[in-house]
Amino acid sequence: MSTTAVTPLTTEDAELLVATARRVAEDAGVTVSVTVLDAGGHLLAFRRDDRAVLISGETSNRKAYTALQLNAPTADLVDAVQPGGLFHTLPTALERPLLFIAGGVPVHRDGRLIGAIGVGGGSPEQDHGFATAAVQALA
Repeated sequence: MSTTAVTPLTTEDAELLVATARRVAEDAGVTVSVTVLDAGGHLLAFRRDDRAVLISGETSNRKAYTALQLNAPTADLVDAVQPGGLFHTLPTALERPLLFIAGGVPVHRDGRLIGAIGVGGGSPEQDHGFATAAVQALA
Protein backbone atom coordinates (compact mmCIF):
# COMPACT_ATOMS: atom_id res chain seq x y z
CA MET A 1 0.00 0.00 0.00
CA SER A 2 1.40 3.35 -1.04
CA THR A 3 1.47 6.18 1.46
CA THR A 4 2.81 8.76 -0.99
CA ALA A 5 1.34 12.14 -0.20
CA VAL A 6 -0.75 13.79 -2.89
CA THR A 7 -0.63 17.56 -3.16
CA PRO A 8 -4.03 18.89 -2.10
CA LEU A 9 -6.09 21.25 -4.20
CA THR A 10 -4.62 24.70 -3.66
CA THR A 11 -6.13 28.16 -3.86
CA GLU A 12 -4.11 28.68 -7.04
CA ASP A 13 -5.62 25.48 -8.49
CA ALA A 14 -9.09 26.66 -7.50
CA GLU A 15 -8.57 30.03 -9.16
CA LEU A 16 -7.45 28.30 -12.37
CA LEU A 17 -10.56 26.09 -12.29
CA VAL A 18 -12.86 29.09 -11.82
CA ALA A 19 -11.12 31.18 -14.49
CA THR A 20 -11.18 28.36 -17.03
CA ALA A 21 -14.84 27.46 -16.45
CA ARG A 22 -15.84 31.12 -16.70
CA ARG A 23 -13.79 31.68 -19.87
CA VAL A 24 -15.27 28.62 -21.61
CA ALA A 25 -18.78 29.65 -20.53
CA GLU A 26 -18.20 33.21 -21.70
CA ASP A 27 -16.97 31.91 -25.08
CA ALA A 28 -20.29 30.03 -25.32
CA GLY A 29 -22.25 33.17 -24.39
CA VAL A 30 -23.38 31.76 -21.02
CA THR A 31 -23.16 33.48 -17.62
CA VAL A 32 -22.43 31.08 -14.78
CA SER A 33 -21.56 30.57 -11.16
CA VAL A 34 -18.58 28.36 -10.31
CA THR A 35 -17.82 26.69 -6.98
CA VAL A 36 -14.63 24.83 -6.07
CA LEU A 37 -14.45 22.66 -2.94
CA ASP A 38 -11.42 20.96 -1.43
CA ALA A 39 -11.39 17.26 -0.47
CA GLY A 40 -13.01 18.06 2.88
CA GLY A 41 -15.91 19.89 1.24
CA HIS A 42 -14.63 23.32 2.24
CA LEU A 43 -15.08 26.27 -0.12
CA LEU A 44 -11.85 27.22 -1.89
CA ALA A 45 -13.29 29.50 -4.57
CA PHE A 46 -16.63 30.87 -5.74
CA ARG A 47 -17.55 33.29 -8.47
CA ARG A 48 -20.95 34.32 -9.83
CA ASP A 49 -21.06 36.37 -13.01
CA ASP A 50 -23.03 39.59 -12.53
CA ARG A 51 -25.73 38.50 -14.95
CA ALA A 52 -25.96 34.85 -13.90
CA VAL A 53 -29.29 33.75 -12.50
CA LEU A 54 -29.22 33.96 -8.71
CA ILE A 55 -30.01 30.29 -8.14
CA SER A 56 -26.87 29.33 -10.08
CA GLY A 57 -24.78 30.12 -7.01
CA GLU A 58 -26.62 27.54 -4.95
CA THR A 59 -26.74 24.96 -7.72
CA SER A 60 -23.02 25.26 -8.46
CA ASN A 61 -22.27 24.69 -4.77
CA ARG A 62 -24.54 21.66 -4.48
CA LYS A 63 -23.27 20.15 -7.74
CA ALA A 64 -19.67 20.41 -6.49
CA TYR A 65 -20.66 18.91 -3.14
CA THR A 66 -22.50 16.02 -4.80
CA ALA A 67 -19.59 15.26 -7.17
CA LEU A 68 -17.22 15.31 -4.20
CA GLN A 69 -19.31 13.11 -1.90
CA LEU A 70 -19.97 10.46 -4.55
CA ASN A 71 -16.63 10.89 -6.40
CA ALA A 72 -18.45 10.98 -9.71
CA PRO A 73 -19.62 13.57 -12.22
CA THR A 74 -23.19 14.53 -11.45
CA ALA A 75 -24.00 13.95 -15.13
CA ASP A 76 -23.33 10.24 -14.52
CA LEU A 77 -25.68 10.09 -11.53
CA VAL A 78 -28.92 11.54 -12.92
CA ASP A 79 -30.48 8.14 -13.69
CA ALA A 80 -29.55 6.77 -10.25
CA VAL A 81 -32.02 9.10 -8.50
CA GLN A 82 -34.99 8.27 -10.71
CA PRO A 83 -37.75 6.09 -9.16
CA GLY A 84 -36.30 2.62 -8.71
CA GLY A 85 -32.74 3.92 -9.04
CA LEU A 86 -29.94 3.04 -6.62
CA PHE A 87 -29.91 6.54 -5.07
CA HIS A 88 -33.63 7.38 -5.39
CA THR A 89 -33.96 8.68 -1.80
CA LEU A 90 -30.43 10.05 -1.47
CA PRO A 91 -31.11 13.66 -2.60
CA THR A 92 -33.15 14.33 0.55
CA ALA A 93 -31.54 11.85 2.95
CA LEU A 94 -28.72 14.10 4.12
CA GLU A 95 -28.63 17.32 6.11
CA ARG A 96 -26.92 19.07 3.21
CA PRO A 97 -28.90 18.11 0.12
CA LEU A 98 -27.24 16.64 -2.93
CA LEU A 99 -28.10 17.82 -6.44
CA PHE A 100 -28.23 15.35 -9.28
CA ILE A 101 -28.03 17.73 -12.23
CA ALA A 102 -25.07 17.72 -14.62
CA GLY A 103 -22.40 20.33 -13.83
CA GLY A 104 -20.49 18.82 -10.90
CA VAL A 105 -17.17 17.09 -11.55
CA PRO A 106 -14.69 15.61 -9.05
CA VAL A 107 -11.04 16.69 -9.26
CA HIS A 108 -8.31 14.06 -8.98
CA ARG A 109 -4.54 14.28 -8.69
CA ASP A 110 -2.39 11.17 -9.06
CA GLY A 111 -5.55 9.07 -8.92
CA ARG A 112 -6.74 10.56 -5.62
CA LEU A 113 -9.81 12.72 -5.02
CA ILE A 114 -8.67 16.22 -4.03
CA GLY A 115 -11.84 18.28 -4.55
CA ALA A 116 -14.65 19.10 -6.93
CA ILE A 117 -15.98 21.86 -9.17
CA GLY A 118 -19.60 22.77 -9.74
CA VAL A 119 -20.95 25.03 -12.48
CA GLY A 120 -24.48 26.41 -12.69
CA GLY A 121 -26.20 28.84 -15.01
CA GLY A 122 -26.28 27.11 -18.38
CA SER A 123 -28.08 23.98 -19.46
CA PRO A 124 -26.98 20.86 -17.57
CA GLU A 125 -25.00 19.73 -20.61
CA GLN A 126 -23.29 23.12 -20.93
CA ASP A 127 -22.46 23.24 -17.21
CA HIS A 128 -20.95 19.75 -17.41
CA GLY A 129 -18.84 20.80 -20.38
CA PHE A 130 -17.61 23.95 -18.64
CA ALA A 131 -16.67 22.01 -15.48
CA THR A 132 -14.96 19.26 -17.47
CA ALA A 133 -12.93 21.80 -19.48
CA ALA A 134 -11.77 23.38 -16.23
CA VAL A 135 -10.66 20.05 -14.76
CA GLN A 136 -8.81 19.19 -17.98
CA ALA A 137 -6.99 22.53 -17.82
CA LEU A 138 -5.74 21.66 -14.34
CA ALA A 139 -4.26 18.33 -15.46
